[in-house]
Amino acid sequence: MCGRFVAASPPAEIAAYFDVDQVSDATLDPNYNVAPTRDVYVVYADGGTRRLDPLRWGLIPSWAKDMAIGNRMINARAETVASKPAFKSSFARRRCIIPADGFYEWRQIAGQKRKQPYFIHRPDGEPYAFGGLWAEWRGTDAAGEPVTVRSTTIITCAANSRMAELHDRMPVILPAAAWDEWLDPEDHDVDRLGRFLVPAPPELIEFHPVSTDVNNVRNGGAQLIEALDTSSS
Repeated sequence: MCGRFVAASPPAEIAAYFDVDQVSDATLDPNYNVAPTRDVYVVYADGGTRRLDPLRWGLIPSWAKDMAIGNRMINARAETVASKPAFKSSFARRRCIIPADGFYEWRQIAGQKRKQPYFIHRPDGEPYAFGGLWAEWRGTDAAGEPVTVRSTTIITCAANSRMAELHDRMPVILPAAAWDEWLDPEDHDVDRLGRFLVPAPPELIEFHPVSTDVNNVRNGGAQLIEALDTSSS
């Protein structure tokens, strides 16, 4: 799964990298510890326009009675994304890219009670393009006022050989050659699109241990991705 990631790049930089046409006026602060239910930048096509907007992480299907269901929909499994009711409509019509500067995973260390967190990133320093879905939900907030919420989820697949050293799942990472087809809202061929839902090449994965400070979602600074000194352990 993918439960925490890093989103620290400026929106203008993200927009240029993903060839975005329109950037939202709403901006997000750099966050090195993005947690579920937070807003995250998402690249998606709205009509003929490629947009970069903040969306809520945790997909809320259009048919949901309330927003709470999104808390459990932060990831969508590649194996069932085309058939699971919460995701199949979005997979067919509302696919997106979630830019990430890296993500975290935890591994059990022999003889220790707490798991060791690791920061995973590309060796070349470029951002990951996580394959994702988005949805639009209309309902009411806690005060009974009408609201419209756009939300997103990250698709996960089986881990590649490098990622398997930490976990048996990983985010779907889309190559640049797939972006246009993936983001095309007029392309509903889910069988053909399914070919993108595969593990990324192992050479895109590099990782190092980091401080357990990342376990606390209130911590969000750049120090979280610094390599932990394990020389004395």
